[in-house]
Amino acid sequence: QVQLVESGGGLVQAGDSLRLSCAASGRTFSSYAMGWFRQAPGKEREAVAAMSWTATNTYYADSVKGRFTISRDNAKKTVYLQMNSLKPEDTAVYYCARRAGGLYSSSWHLGDNYDYWGQGTQVTVSS
Repeated sequence: QVQLVESGGGLVQAGDSLRLSCAASGRTFSSYAMGWFRQAPGKEREAVAAMSWTATNTYYADSVKGRFTISRDNAKKTVYLQMNSLKPEDTAVYYCARRAGGLYSSSWHLGDNYDYWGQGTQVTVSS
């Protein structure tokens, strides 16, 4: 059984930074691509970033490019999301998820292609 546990969320001001962590259980973490998603109140879930299991391929939503960075430490079975220059519109619950299968530029953003999800961590950015 795979469990994903996010942490690092909180209340910050616009322009601040946060680093989210997602700790995974299970022995095969390093073999899977991982992604971050978010969902704001009243809005659909959206993909934020994803990284292949080798960390050689990364993808970002246009809204976070240049501000957010996804990374992973396979030895610690942890994936991170460094969020800089936060904006009020970044306010959402952030989820990490494990990708089922390969990571491709055409489909990295599709939530249906992720098989395990964490419980989420709240990020609130005040103006």
